[in-house]
Amino acid sequence: MRILIYSYNYYPEPIGIAPLMTELAEGLVKRGHQIRVVTSMPNYPERRIYPAYQGRWYMTERRNNVTIQRSTLWIRGPHPGLVDRILLDASFVCTSMIHALKSWKPDLIFATIPPLPIGIPATLVGWLRHCPVVLNVQDILPDAAVHVGLLKNKAMIALFAALEKFAYHHANKISVIADGLAENLLQKGVPPEKIVVIPNWVDVNFIRPLPKKNNPFRAAHQLDDKFVVLYSGNIALTQGLETAVLAAVRLQHLSDIVFAIVGEPTALHELHNFCKKVGAKNVLLLPFQDREALPEMLAAADVSLVMQKRNVISFNMPSKIPVILASARPIVASVPATGTAAAAVKASGGGCVVAPEDPNALAEAILELYKHPERAEALGQQGRRFAVEHYGFELALERYEALFETVVASWVSPAREKTC
Repeated sequence: MRILIYSYNYYPEPIGIAPLMTELAEGLVKRGHQIRVVTSMPNYPERRIYPAYQGRWYMTERRNNVTIQRSTLWIRGPHPGLVDRILLDASFVCTSMIHALKSWKPDLIFATIPPLPIGIPATLVGWLRHCPVVLNVQDILPDAAVHVGLLKNKAMIALFAALEKFAYHHANKISVIADGLAENLLQKGVPPEKIVVIPNWVDVNFIRPLPKKNNPFRAAHQLDDKFVVLYSGNIALTQGLETAVLAAVRLQHLSDIVFAIVGEPTALHELHNFCKKVGAKNVLLLPFQDREALPEMLAAADVSLVMQKRNVISFNMPSKIPVILASARPIVASVPATGTAAAAVKASGGGCVVAPEDPNALAEAILELYKHPERAEALGQQGRRFAVEHYGFELALERYEALFETVVASWVSPAREKTC
């Protein structure tokens, strides 16, 4: 098949949706499909266009037999407000259409959201090129933004609701990454036969159990002989990393416990100020590592953290959970007990769940694994087994390929309907 992947994020962005879409595109190419990706100039998570891509409106790259068509976008720094974010998304919708309509006609368009407005160009290109659209829902940001109080304007809420309705109505199929997202779509009137649940994956051959001894990440940061509590990923309003810092303060009397927090430099600067404010001396703040070093960084941990605030909407599913499980390290998840993240950790048997925004509960859970390394080891091994069985990349790739083949085989374009 000829497949057009419409994704705001792609390589070389190191976290979030970008690695997933990169792996999917390259995996489909290895199975004999022709793939082109319409994406933005890389800018995440710093929200600044990477230096090598600045000053260009459009460019086309070829990487691992995938054609990557990039377009510029309007962007204003690491913390865009609501208006800035709307302009950012709108600029990508407009500029990306040029590349989407260039080159060969796809048999299918696979569009991933967020951002929600991507449903507009994906649908329009589908109409113009007479091909079906599969929508991939990673998160539902309007609901999440309303839930945490970031989106309060009624007109804007109504606009986003209309965008959602448009995207879901015109997609031929919708893949979601968790049951909670499927339930949300069903409540909004999306027909159940339109929805397919395919969890996000991890390359279990790349992310694999590695020894803590002679670990390059530990050696580089003087962490040998330390009990390392690791958080790596997005640091934003919904994560509440202050809870992890406060838990670190409660464990400062144990000199061999170190909290390593890896993230985007601007967010780390703000967290550094918080560490100084509360007197956290056992917190190590580090910038994102190269993706090639990710397995060693994950293996450096004795415990890995998943963090969410209590007001995070229940269907949110952090993509880091399968990755941590595959690394054979135990998870301590400070997340809402009724949410998708908590359910995933519990189902895996690879960690424990504590109340969000509760530094005492988080510190106690970490201390329990510190005192009982055999339990930590058992949780990590169980998590690894679960990741291999349920989150393997080849399994997800097979499911997506089968979905695409079914959609293409059953597709009858409106133009063809008129001639029949």
